[in-house]
Amino acid sequence: MPNELLWIGFALLDLSLVLLVFRLFGRVGLYGLIVFNLVICNIQVLKTIHLFGLTTTLGNILYASIFLSTDLLSEFYGKKEAQRGVLLGFCCLILATLYMQIALQFAPGPNDFAQPHLAAIFDFMPRVALGSMAAYLLSQWHDVWAFHAIRAKTGERWLWLRNNASTLVSQLIDSSVFCVIAFWGVFPFSVWLEILLTTYLIKALTAGLDTPFIYLAKRLQLAPQTQTATQGEAR
Repeated sequence: MPNELLWIGFALLDLSLVLLVFRLFGRVGLYGLIVFNLVICNIQVLKTIHLFGLTTTLGNILYASIFLSTDLLSEFYGKKEAQRGVLLGFCCLILATLYMQIALQFAPGPNDFAQPHLAAIFDFMPRVALGSMAAYLLSQWHDVWAFHAIRAKTGERWLWLRNNASTLVSQLIDSSVFCVIAFWGVFPFSVWLEILLTTYLIKALTAGLDTPFIYLAKRLQLAPQTQTATQGEAR
């Protein structure tokens, strides 16, 4: 299957599952998705692929869907809950990185086959994780702030504007910070620049794809019992 079709299918699947988990578990489900997607996308990002004729990293879909999760938290539960989700993801990424580094220090048994494969992935992970943690915290904090700053100006109108404007700028911050810390000097400059640009473009495309999903969440009233109570807090 071509990468492009696989990418579109994966994006639609992931964004749909965000809504399903939200419907089943509410804000707790969104917290879990933030943590899960953040850890997994930091493993996937080590793989480079060709997409739409460009070189980019894998993991963009899962990372972009984190922004959908935080925007859902912002829209339904308010600014404080969205910030709590951001900080929870940040803490869990630190723990995942630390624990895998400890795991690599154990001497493997004589019949072990996993150590070199784990080392190939997770020996590089501290640099990727450092870049991801810095980029994640800065971009997500900006995303929550911008989402509510726009909402304060527009009220309940123009959900598409606060969803997209906050995410697009935040994704630019994220891609720039991450690529400098994680990949500077790892690839030739031309490849590094292509990864930076295509990473942002793919994330921006995914951000556009998530707009119908946040409208669907509003239309279906996936959290009706808390929406009215938290809209005042969100302002």
